[in-house]
Amino acid sequence: MDLINSLRALVAVAVIFYASCTQPEGSSAPSTPDALDPHLTLNQIQVIGTHNSYAQPIDSMVMATFGPILDTLLSARLAAMDEVRMAEYLEYHPNRVSIEEALSYTHPPLTDQLEAGMRSLEIDVYYDPSGGRFTQPATHRTLSKQPGTILLSHDTTGLNTPGFKVLHIPDFDFRSHCPTLRQCLGELRDWSIDHPQHIPLFILMEIKQQSLSFLPEATQALPFDKRAMDALDAEILEVLGRDKIITPDDIRDTFPTLESAVLAGNYPTLKNSRGKFIFLMLPAIDEDAASAYWEGRPSLEGRVMFVRSSPGTPRSAFLLLDNAILRQEDIQKRVAEGYLVRTRADIETYEAKVNDPTRMNAAFTSGAHIISTDFIAAPNHYGTDYHVSLPSKAEAVRNPINGLLRGTKR
Repeated sequence: MDLINSLRALVAVAVIFYASCTQPEGSSAPSTPDALDPHLTLNQIQVIGTHNSYAQPIDSMVMATFGPILDTLLSARLAAMDEVRMAEYLEYHPNRVSIEEALSYTHPPLTDQLEAGMRSLEIDVYYDPSGGRFTQPATHRTLSKQPGTILLSHDTTGLNTPGFKVLHIPDFDFRSHCPTLRQCLGELRDWSIDHPQHIPLFILMEIKQQSLSFLPEATQALPFDKRAMDALDAEILEVLGRDKIITPDDIRDTFPTLESAVLAGNYPTLKNSRGKFIFLMLPAIDEDAASAYWEGRPSLEGRVMFVRSSPGTPRSAFLLLDNAILRQEDIQKRVAEGYLVRTRADIETYEAKVNDPTRMNAAFTSGAHIISTDFIAAPNHYGTDYHVSLPSKAEAVRNPINGLLRGTKR
C-alpha cells in the first residue's frame, strides 16, 4: 500500500508540474478533450456541473421586500462570530455580496443542462412526509394582500403530495423547475435511458432543514432524522432502481471500511459505470447534520448515497472543498490519495460579475472531480464572457492529478 501511495504522489507532482507549464493562461479547462480510456476509474475524471441546478429566478418583489431583511440578519450574525467561525465562514463565502447578488443566477431545465454537457447536478431537498408544507409561501401570502400586487407564478405540481420537495429557501427562494424530488429524478432517469452510454452523473443532494423564522407564519422545515433518511433512500431507489446507482457498498466491496477502499482506489471503471448515477449528500449546516444517515452504518452499509465527510472516518469518501484558491494544495493531495472532491469555479456570482477566471482555473488545476458553476454559457446576464465549459462539449476529461494512472478495478 505504501508503494502504491508513493507512486500516486509522484505522478500527482509530475502532472501538476506539467499542467502548470502547458495550460494556456486564462483558459477554463484543458485545451483539448482527452480521450477517455474505458479502463480509467470513476475517480480519474473531471466533470462540470451546476450549483442549485433546479433554480428559477426569485420573484423581484419578494427580493425587494425581504432581501434587505435577510442582509441585516446576516450582518448581525457575522458581527457575533469569533475569529475561528469567521474564518470557516469566509472559506465558503469569500466575497461579501448582498443576498440579491448571491442569488442572481438561473438555470435551464435539468434535461437542457444535461444536453449542454453537465454531468453533475445539485438538488436541495426538504422533508415533507404529509404533503402540502411548501404549497403556500409566507411571502406570497403577505404580499398578495397588497392592492395591485403581481407576483411570479411558481410550479406547485406535486407539492400537496407526500415526498421530498425541491427548493432553495422556504418562503423566499422557492421557484423550481421540478418542485418535487420524484419529478427531478424522473426527468434524470428518462434522459439517462435515452443516453445509455453517458458518463456517470454525479448528483449532489443537499438536505435542508432551515426556516425563515422572522416571517409571520413561516413554513417550518422538518429535521432529517433516521426516518427521513430512510425515506430519502427509498424514493431514489424507487424512481431509478438499484442497478442504475453506484453505492458505497459497490466501492467498499470486501474492504473493512469505505475509506480503506477509497484509499486503495477501489472504484469501478468508466466502462462499467456508464449510464449510472452516484449520489453525494451535502448536509446544509455541517457534517454532523447528516449523522442519522450513518447511525449504525459506519461505512454507509446499505445506503444509497456517499456523504460529505472529513478524512479519517470509516465513511470518508467524498470531500467538500469549495474554495479552490485557498485549498488548492489540499485538494490535489486528497485527489491523489483517492477521495472524491467537489469544488466551485465561482461563488455567489462574484467571478461572473467581474469576469475573473482565477477561481475557475484554480478549480480545474486542483484536480477536483466535480467543478460546480452558476454560469454555463456566455455572455452571462452580467454581460461578461465568464462561463465554465469543457473543450468541444466533452462530457468529461482526464483528471489532471491522477488521470495518468491506469485504472485497476474491474
